[in-house]
Parts: sequence; C-alpha cells; structure tokens
Amino acid sequence: MTDPAFTRLRALTDAGHFPALSTEYLRAQPALGLGPVEPPPRILLLYGSLRERSFSRLVVEETARLLQLFGCETRIFDPSDLPLPDQVADDDHPAVEELRRHSLWSEGQVWCSPERHGQITGIMKAQIDHLPLAYKGLRPTQGRTLAVMQVSAGSQSFNSVNTLRILGRWMRMITIPNQSSVAKAWQEFDEAGRMRPSSYYDRIVDVAEELVRFTVLTRGHAEQLVDRYSERKDRNEPVATPAELAGIPGTSRHNWPKTTSQLANEEPK
Repeated sequence: MTDPAFTRLRALTDAGHFPALSTEYLRAQPALGLGPVEPPPRILLLYGSLRERSFSRLVVEETARLLQLFGCETRIFDPSDLPLPDQVADDDHPAVEELRRHSLWSEGQVWCSPERHGQITGIMKAQIDHLPLAYKGLRPTQGRTLAVMQVSAGSQSFNSVNTLRILGRWMRMITIPNQSSVAKAWQEFDEAGRMRPSSYYDRIVDVAEELVRFTVLTRGHAEQLVDRYSERKDRNEPVATPAELAGIPGTSRHNWPKTTSQLANEEPK
C-alpha cells in the first residue's frame, strides 16, 4: 500500500484498457522462468515535461499500464513542484525527499524525456540530479534496471535516449538494450491521451517486456553487482577474515578447494 504521505504520485487511469494492443501476440508473463516474479517488480517512472498535455507523461502512462499488465507495481512521480538542484539549501525540500524515497523503493526505472534543442529537458535532468549515488547510507539508483525513452515534435531522433543512457551508466544502473523514440508525438495520441496503434506503440511494448525480464533476472543480485573494491576500501570493510589476516594455518584462500575451471587450466603432471 502506498504511503499516504506521498503526494506527488500521479494516478493512472484506464489501467486495464489497451486500445492499441494486439493481445494475441502478448506474453502475459514475459519474465517467466528467469527468476522469482513475486513480490511484483517495483518500477518508478519519470517524465520530463510540465505541460498539461505532456507527451512524455503520456508515454510513461502507457508504459505503466503495460508494466502493471505484466505483473509490476508502478509509481509515476509528478515533478511539478520539484526545485532546481541547489535551489534549496541541502536539498531540504519535501519533493526531493519524496523522489529519493521512490527511487529507493524501486527495483527498476523508466525515464522518458522530450527532446528540446537536441537534448533532454531541464525538468528531466533536475530529477536525475536530485538522485545521489549514495543517500543516508543507501543507494537510490545503483544496481537498478533502467529503460530510456524520448518523444520528439519532429522527425525521429535519438539524442535524448543517448543522453539518458550516459546518465544511467553514470548512476550505475543496468540500462536495458531496447529503447523507445516516438517521432511527431503530437499525432500519436487521441483526444483521451491514449496512444494510437503504431510501430511506436509496439516498441513501447517491447521495452516494457524487456524491462520486466531484466528486472526479474537481476533482482536479488543488485548488492553484489555494485559491490566494489574501492568502496570497501573507503569504508574500511576488509573481505579477509581475522583468521586469514592472522595467518592461521588452513584458513588461507590458497587452501580452499580448487574450482573446476582452475583444475581444467592446470597442466597435466
């Protein structure tokens, strides 16, 4: 159940209505067999425009409906009162705090930005800038999966998704191979804000499926995937046990049983 203190989550309408989806080609459980699908994968979705009819938000909403159909729990963050980075001392603002809590809650994320002047919007970048690599001893983004998307007013472009990929790598996220770029987005949605059938919509379905698969595949392994020598060293957290450090016979890693690959690489005597 969502915390009642969260006031910046957008409600999703028509969650069970898919006018552009050909259900006969759909895998209801795209991650089946890749890992545990319970509890439902937790996905946070961010968009990069404050317009009343925001196409990046509409794309995010279409994606959230699909993710719910695939068994995920979703949250869409509304950035309308998010301050600029460093605008508030120590980022002490309830919108910043809520965004970080949603990110900590998530196992995977979707970022969708309009392309403006050939790049992502300031609204999109501000949200990412408010997500530190470490926060109160926790990691809001590291080890989480990420899907990147963009919308354009004109012809198809990939400038925004390319930048989002750079940012995802910088935030140490597992950015999935697939992506979505919707050209001339203004003509891809009906009056109700629902996406019309098209190859662009089909690609969004592809991205949603793939995000679920990678999230299930990597869930439970995030801590190990981002475990780093340099950070263990900075925290003074040695991996070697006290017995190993003391040189007690029989405790050295050199005395551990050899792995199959080690045995295979040994030259015959």
